Amino acid sequence: MTDAGGKDASAFRTIGEVAEETGLAQHVLRYWETRFSELRPLQRAGNRRYYRPDDVALIRRIDHLLNRDGYTIRGVQKLLASETRSPGETVADEGSLLASLQAVRTIIARALADDRG
Repeated sequence: MTDAGGKDASAFRTIGEVAEETGLAQHVLRYWETRFSELRPLQRAGNRRYYRPDDVALIRRIDHLLNRDGYTIRGVQKLLASETRSPGETVADEGSLLASLQAVRTIIARALADDRG
């Protein structure tokens, strides 16, 4: 299967091809690489970037989240990080949330115990 540019859908793409295909400027793609750790195209001799099909799909998703759904860069970073974390792994924000929920649970348990006693 080939795309509109005549390239196989599974073929790697250069930054110019990705920019043309997505309508995003090359400098935006380079900037996103610095902001989104999940976006890591292969880099060959001369730092030439080669984007895999999964990279292009991620670029399209980031573009949609930022430019259509109204997410901020930080919001997209958090969303992507939450999706790529392994089960049981937490980030600092979730750790403080968990501590708060445990404190509330303790308060409720004490209140229920007082009502029974």
